[in-house]
Amino acid sequence: MSYDAPVLPETAPFSATQRAWLNGWLAAFYGVSTSTAAGPVLTEANAASTSAAEDENLPWHDMTLPLDERMALAEGQPLEQRLMAAMAQQDCGQCGYLCKTYAAAIASGAEKALNRCVPGGKETARQVKTLMEVGAAAPATAVTPASPQAAAALPGKTGPVPARFEVALPLNRAGSAKDTRQVVLDLAGSGLTYEVGDALGVHAPNCPETVAAIIACLGAKAHDEVQGPDGARRSLCDALMEVCDIGRVSDEAVEVLASRAVNHDESQRLQALAEGYPGAGPEHADLLELLETFPSARPPVQELISALSVLQPRLYSISSSPKAVKDAVHLTVVAVRYELRARQRKGVASVFLAERAAPRGRVPVFVQPAHSFRLPKNNDAPLIMIGPGTGVAPFRAFLQERRALGAKGRNWLFFGDQHRASDFLYEDEIAAFRRDGLLRALDLAFSRDQAERVYVQQRMRERAKALWAWIEEDAYIFVCGSVAMGKDVDAALAAIIARQSGMGMGAAKAYLANLARERRYLRDVY
Repeated sequence: MSYDAPVLPETAPFSATQRAWLNGWLAAFYGVSTSTAAGPVLTEANAASTSAAEDENLPWHDMTLPLDERMALAEGQPLEQRLMAAMAQQDCGQCGYLCKTYAAAIASGAEKALNRCVPGGKETARQVKTLMEVGAAAPATAVTPASPQAAAALPGKTGPVPARFEVALPLNRAGSAKDTRQVVLDLAGSGLTYEVGDALGVHAPNCPETVAAIIACLGAKAHDEVQGPDGARRSLCDALMEVCDIGRVSDEAVEVLASRAVNHDESQRLQALAEGYPGAGPEHADLLELLETFPSARPPVQELISALSVLQPRLYSISSSPKAVKDAVHLTVVAVRYELRARQRKGVASVFLAERAAPRGRVPVFVQPAHSFRLPKNNDAPLIMIGPGTGVAPFRAFLQERRALGAKGRNWLFFGDQHRASDFLYEDEIAAFRRDGLLRALDLAFSRDQAERVYVQQRMRERAKALWAWIEEDAYIFVCGSVAMGKDVDAALAAIIARQSGMGMGAAKAYLANLARERRYLRDVY
């Protein structure tokens, strides 16, 4: 049996780190899990953000949990909370909300689109659709009315407005398997401002070659007028280029294909694919592949276009400080290219920025304010930054900001990639930060420069004693990168804390959870 654990007040004669340790120990002693511990630690950080602290105490608000586990944790909860559990839990803002507020908006009826959760993809969209169907069949009391504040979209988001594309400079050297670019956009005259930690949303068009192939498969004409999924009328070519999501085909569009397929077997396979049955059709198929795989499925063009989802913007962590680059904004973007079933596939925004954006041309963008991924207000606070690959982006911005502010706090960066010779992003700039003392410590992990793969979490374990010393000295820990990396770093940190402090693993996890509640452990993973 679990009991509510007591929590030390702010007035207790301990440092913030000591309070976090003791609260973690108490949570573990009383059997409270790291994700359900009752009563957040009372600190200035969470006192200023009660709603954020409440979000952290929702047991399913953990992006590392698979969907079925999140749904099990939310079983029996009001519809609004079960909808939230279906979201990807990243609070990435790509839907225009946070996970909690998007769920509230759907539950209240303020938001009709059920497929805006980009990282959750079809899995989330199908679960949300199922929940809404069940909710519609249940008594009205099954839906918890959402307050206007809960259903509101993210505050501070503006745009899109046109920014001037300047350049996409290669960051990798010869021999790299990657194509990472420093994208520079000029915001002068746009009215947009940003802070370090924010993301930039980019509205990019689809690949013109893919659009042309889709129009050919449909036997249509590019200039035919259609009404897009956004409700506006434009040419078929413009709709497919600018408005329709042709990469992640909605279940509704697959159902349209199924209903119009002349071949019975094709119709059945498409219907099974729309309902999510494994093996029903090609996995991760885009619209072009579906049209090529099921040649008898040729619905009226307008019917198909209406069923497609609206193309969503792509969000990129900003990798510059406005104090260092004035009216510009920098992004660190890896161009996504891969082959799937003998056809070259490309990321929508990443390849547009790397290949097709015209110098001095206009790109629609908006600033997505950070939910909590912010530098501490205390410029003397130590920072531990863990960001392999393009995860280094916000930390370049953090270091530029701290240099501009003359901040005295120590900074420690863990960075990794494949090969040092070709994949050390921003090497010269990071070396300069190290030389002038802004970057007090730098640990590198290049995974493929030796027979055994080495990643940032291994470097963290090698520096466990020093890491623990920084944490005890009230360091803030920031992590940016993939979900898988974030999970590995989380495990490494818990193990380091347990070993260096002498507390058990359960108490170490509770201690780490308390750091997260105090906004001293912050993650931006995708």
